[in-house]
Amino acid sequence: MVVSVSRLRAPVFMVFFSLLLAGCGINTIPTAEEQAKASWSEVLNQYQRRSDLIPNLVETVKGYATHEREVLTEVTDARAKATAVHVDASTITDPEQFRQFQEAQSRLSGALGRLLAITEAYPDLKANQNFLALQSQIEGTENRIAVARRDYIEAVRVYNTELKTFPGVIWASTIYRSYKPMETFTISEEQKQAPQVKF
Repeated sequence: MVVSVSRLRAPVFMVFFSLLLAGCGINTIPTAEEQAKASWSEVLNQYQRRSDLIPNLVETVKGYATHEREVLTEVTDARAKATAVHVDASTITDPEQFRQFQEAQSRLSGALGRLLAITEAYPDLKANQNFLALQSQIEGTENRIAVARRDYIEAVRVYNTELKTFPGVIWASTIYRSYKPMETFTISEEQKQAPQVKF
C-alpha cells in the first residue's frame, strides 16, 4: 500500500502548526491576565483585613480618647466610604472605577494615620494590651498591603507589556481583542509634594 506524499503533508503540517502556536506565546496573555487578577484579589484581601480591624481599634481608642470624636468619626466615615466603593473584576480595567477605589483607600489610610497619631497623647492607651495588639495588626496589614500592591503592579506590568510587545501584540489584535490594559496604583498630587517641616 502506497501512501501519497500529499496525504502525509496535512497531518505533518497540523502537528508543526500546533507546535508553532504552542511555542509562540498564544497562552501568555491569558496567563498574565490571571496572574494580575490573582494579585488584585490579594490587594483586596489585605484591604478587607484592614477594614475588619478598624472597628476594634476605634472602640479601643474611644474609651480613652473621648474628646477625639472628630478623628474617630473621620476614621469610621472613611472606612464606610472605602467599603462602599463597588469593586469587581472590571475595576482593574476601568480607570475611573480604579481611581475611585484608590482615593477611598487613600482617605482611609490618612484617617487611620491620624487616629494612630493621636494615641501618642494617651500613655495609658499606648500601654493597653488590646490597643498594642490591634496597632501591631494594623501595621502588619499596612505592610501586607504594600507587598500586595507591589506584586499587583508587577503582574500588571507583565500583562500590559505582553499586550504591547511582539508576539503578544499579534495575539492581542487577533484572538484576544477584548483584553484591555489594566490599571495600576498611582499617588495623588498632594502625596507627591514634599512635607513641610515647621519648628
